[in-house]
Amino acid sequence: MAERFAGQVTAPDFPADAEWLNTDRPLGLRDLRGKIVLLDFWTFC
Repeated sequence: MAERFAGQVTAPDFPADAEWLNTDRPLGLRDLRGKIVLLDFWTFC
């Protein structure tokens, strides 16, 4: 199935000024390649 979608979808890299929690340096998509990633979007209301 991976061959079916190879090269069709390109995710944009994270903004350079993004704020990160629980990490000592900014992350990029290259750092996460081949890993399972859970994105949690939340806000204070």
